[in-house]
Amino acid sequence: MGDPTDDLPTPEPARFWTVAEANERLEGLRGTLARVRASAVRLQAVSAECERLTSFWGGEVRAPDHPDRGLLDRLDKESESLRSKLEAEVHALHDEGIEIKDLDAGLVDFYAVVDQEVVFLCWRRGESEVGFFHRLDGGFRTRRPLAPHRVGTTPDARRTPR
Repeated sequence: MGDPTDDLPTPEPARFWTVAEANERLEGLRGTLARVRASAVRLQAVSAECERLTSFWGGEVRAPDHPDRGLLDRLDKESESLRSKLEAEVHALHDEGIEIKDLDAGLVDFYAVVDQEVVFLCWRRGESEVGFFHRLDGGFRTRRPLAPHRVGTTPDARRTPR
């Protein structure tokens, strides 16, 4: 009897990264993460201000002649713009085979193949290069050093992530 995970499909990300490619992408990724984090922080502040206004004034803040109506409308538009920008940035990274796991920590995963298994190369802001990996069903706490492992570009069709 075979392993019950043998029938699981291998994920089909946009691409599989080598360590060298992921390290090369870090320079631009650092700037992208800073922009995304700044947008997320601003979105939190805008949302808090909208909540403050609606909590204080209730539904009347939406009245056309209310003195804070213009401010609330501007904040709503800014919130919508920030959400769209964040979604676009995150989707663009996902389309590259890059996943943001924790924006505050700057934790990012790249789809890769290590020892013929589809995994994530794991990098965190402050690290000089990608030096760790973990299984798709694992996370930061389960990451292991890349050093003794073989990184490839295609998964073996007989192996699937576990």
